[in-house]
Amino acid sequence: MSWTPDKEEKLRALWTKGHPASQIATMLGDTTRNAVIGKAHRLNLEARNSSRKSSTRSNPESNSNNLKPDVKTQKLGRKARFKALLLDKNFEPENPKKLEELTDETCRWPIGHPYEEKFYFCGRTSLEKFPYCKLHVLYAFQPKNAKEEDVITEEDVPQYIEKKAKSA
Repeated sequence: MSWTPDKEEKLRALWTKGHPASQIATMLGDTTRNAVIGKAHRLNLEARNSSRKSSTRSNPESNSNNLKPDVKTQKLGRKARFKALLLDKNFEPENPKKLEELTDETCRWPIGHPYEEKFYFCGRTSLEKFPYCKLHVLYAFQPKNAKEEDVITEEDVPQYIEKKAKSA
């Protein structure tokens, strides 16, 4: 692909509006994301903040017009949620159970392989409406088609994770 002055102007306009390089490549057509990034670099366009850790974007104008405060969003990946659970001081110890000993109130997460002698189930107290304890819920229930680092709201974060995330 050759960069015409018209395409360069479109690139500059879309880049300053904050569109991702992959979207710009699609909009321009006949180019790739890497070509867009390379051309932006050669044109000395403003560098992007590539950190996925920066989380909240709030619009002060929308806050003043609405009576309800905006729900704060934060990026908290599966690994971070898992670490938050491990830091929880009230974490119940594992209570190994055989298949015959399982009830509706015990975690049914299998530990090991069924053909091994030491195979058992977690046995911790399960969360309400879930067959697993709070640790294994993180493994078992993940949003469909979600990326590793997804945006979640404060309403999505259980209280025991929310405390650890705010103190970190």
